[in-house]
Amino acid sequence: MNKRPQTKLVREGRYAAEVDVYLIETGDGWSPYLSLDDVHRLDDVRDALRRGDIQAASRLGRVFTLTPASA
Repeated sequence: MNKRPQTKLVREGRYAAEVDVYLIETGDGWSPYLSLDDVHRLDDVRDALRRGDIQAASRLGRVFTLTPASA
């Protein structure tokens, strides 16, 4: 079993967060996959961004504000 670092992007409304997780590679048909802790971390970040709780989201990842580019 190998673990490989990966950055996942979670976007919710006008915010986005980069969350560091590990992909687990086992060599079977379901590989690569995330650990249950990493899945919960991604869900917690998404829930915090939905609530607008930027402090809670920033404890779990790097949070960005999305602004539309004008043409």
